[in-house]
Amino acid sequence: MNLQLFLAFVAVATALACTPGVDWAYSITAGLGRRSFVPAVAGLCSGYLLHTVLMVAGLAAVLAGMPGVLGWLTIAGAAYLLWLGTATIRSWRGASFTAGAAVGNPGQNQLRTFLQGMGTSGINPKGLLFYLALVPQFVSAEAPLPVPVQSGLLGLTFVLLAAIVYTCVALLSRKLLQSRPGAARTVTLASGIIMVGLGAALLSEQLLPLLARLA
Repeated sequence: MNLQLFLAFVAVATALACTPGVDWAYSITAGLGRRSFVPAVAGLCSGYLLHTVLMVAGLAAVLAGMPGVLGWLTIAGAAYLLWLGTATIRSWRGASFTAGAAVGNPGQNQLRTFLQGMGTSGINPKGLLFYLALVPQFVSAEAPLPVPVQSGLLGLTFVLLAAIVYTCVALLSRKLLQSRPGAARTVTLASGIIMVGLGAALLSEQLLPLLARLA
């Protein structure tokens, strides 16, 4: 691969991974309220791994060229974020912010946490479009590696960077806020509000034009 393009991609991808958003909100919630945040981070990264596979297979470009399908995916992602954010807001006041807060079947809780994280990043079409808009700019047709291989390596690089950033976010939230219940509850409430806000924004992007055509 072109080394300069790769380093430029690493810089841009790191900046994007460090930008607070719904992934940060979920990482913070996982760091505060669960026995282990690893399933949450693994789930978030698995969602981006799915986007990488779709990109390499060429399915991302196909979906992007089908506004109807992408619109329904956006609505599904928005509905999921609204549900997850609402659940976070409803539970913030009575949450226990300790490393041993998980109750019930630990394996079942971890699987649920993993799937929620995967849904948070995987069902969001914004992630799909991010790969379409960003990755091709750092692929060189003159490099020895085929374009799909370069795309896959760049996608995996972002997954690795995201794993590092989200792990640091979850660790810091646990270390800094776990002993401060008031601050922890406030951050968890804010995380839920962020999820709901992003879900509402995604939903409005699809529904407002539809309502305007019907009016």
